[in-house]
Amino acid sequence: MAISVNGGGSGSRRRGSTGTLSEINVTPFVDVVLVLLIIFMLTAHVMDFGLEVDVPKVRMEKISAKELPIVTVTKNGDIYLNEKQANINDLKDEIPRRFGTGKAVYVKSDKEVIWETLAQVVAELWAGGFQVNVVTQPEDNSAKGRKR
Repeated sequence: MAISVNGGGSGSRRRGSTGTLSEINVTPFVDVVLVLLIIFMLTAHVMDFGLEVDVPKVRMEKISAKELPIVTVTKNGDIYLNEKQANINDLKDEIPRRFGTGKAVYVKSDKEVIWETLAQVVAELWAGGFQVNVVTQPEDNSAKGRKR
């Protein structure tokens, strides 16, 4: 009969063996996630592209991922077609030439633009047979409860 002092047997560790580590080290994962978060926070403002206009706020918002031409009307009445200045009379011909046969256009204008200018742009696009999609900003619902 044999006696084992160290609790030996078929399932126990051998003397001097370190065994396997059964825990996952998450430190490198956390480091990578934090670095990616910092990079995203630093570059997020760069993703907003185009001309700066202050669009009016409305209650409803419909999200569309279509790549359509954008006609921008600035505060002082300048008209741009995707960041390139354009003439209102050339929009009907310029859009199909640059963007193909698509029949929809985004119109983005500053909220302080003179209505007549915006109405003329929309009328010109409708006369060209385009579907006009007006770009707006969603209204901030958190400010509703506050009194001004």
